Amino acid sequence: MAVAIHVNNVKKQYEDNVVIRNLSVDIKSGELFTLLGPSGCGKTTLLRMIAGFNSIEAGTIAFDDKIINDVPVYKRNFGMVFQSYAIFPNMTVYRNVEYGLKNKKLSKVEIKKRVNEILDIVQLAEYKDRYPNKLSGGQQQRVALARAVVVQPEVLLMDEPLSNLDAKLRVEMRTVISRIQKELGITTVYVTHDQEEALAISDRIAVMNKGDIYHCDTPERIYSRPYNTFVANFIGSSSMIDGTVTAVGNTTKIKMATGLEIEMNNMVPLEVGHKVIVGVRPEEFIVAPEGRGKKSIVKLKQFLGKNIKYDVVFEDGTEIEVCSDTNSAERIYESGEKIYISVNTKHINVFDKESKITLIKGVHSNV
Repeated sequence: MAVAIHVNNVKKQYEDNVVIRNLSVDIKSGELFTLLGPSGCGKTTLLRMIAGFNSIEAGTIAFDDKIINDVPVYKRNFGMVFQSYAIFPNMTVYRNVEYGLKNKKLSKVEIKKRVNEILDIVQLAEYKDRYPNKLSGGQQQRVALARAVVVQPEVLLMDEPLSNLDAKLRVEMRTVISRIQKELGITTVYVTHDQEEALAISDRIAVMNKGDIYHCDTPERIYSRPYNTFVANFIGSSSMIDGTVTAVGNTTKIKMATGLEIEMNNMVPLEVGHKVIVGVRPEEFIVAPEGRGKKSIVKLKQFLGKNIKYDVVFEDGTEIEVCSDTNSAERIYESGEKIYISVNTKHINVFDKESKITLIKGVHSNV
């Protein structure tokens, strides 16, 4: 039975070093919830607090309405998948997966039924008699996943489970994890620093930095409408260009440092002269006909098949990255050529210069 997890004003401190300060978040029953952020942001610390491996200096953590602060690790009904597979090298796949069930003193019939069911789900039934050294990295991680969920935990905790795999296996395994999580409907807290991985598998993402959550939302909303400049730069990439509000009314007009002038109809009320930062993702720049954009020079062209990536410099010295779709591009520009650039104002983001927080209407951090 999946549970909701309620984290309320928790704090984690090592002597004078406060790693997590007054952090709160609610994780819904049955969702795959990802803690995403750079190394040292506190995401693994928070995961370990949920597991009971780390103490809680203040605040509470609850599974549904049951506070678990003082519940020992072995009584918290969770499964865990680690970065290292942590499976027993001297046991077959079957013996690894049944290990937790034997500790629960279940009958042999029930153990066999559960193990065979989960091996079918993770597509390892034909490998049940193999030892770990005869399995690929992806297969070993599936054994670890099977062992964690076969005991039917209320919560599944995953700490960077794919970081030891090569790129192709990571893509394969994130699909496996997403499929199994949806099939079992288990509440899952997933830690990673890989933005693409988080976007691909998550129901919701909490972007963390410096022991706090900066933005919590669906992958689509976090990518398209980041709450602040840190989130915009950490999820994908954005060119951050200074700008000034030049007119207000039904729309807001902004002149960017590059000379580009834009008109926005989805911003909070501002005054003329307000200093802003315009965040533009590579695919939100438009290669425009002469006279419809701002002149710039291509420094570097990279043909990537489906896309063409340009490193471009404006006359004021501002450098940006432009991603153009090969199929819709009128032509491909070479290094040293002039190119005219405009922006898709429906998708770009504008942030306050001082606070670095979004000025787009209706965007909230949700924490």
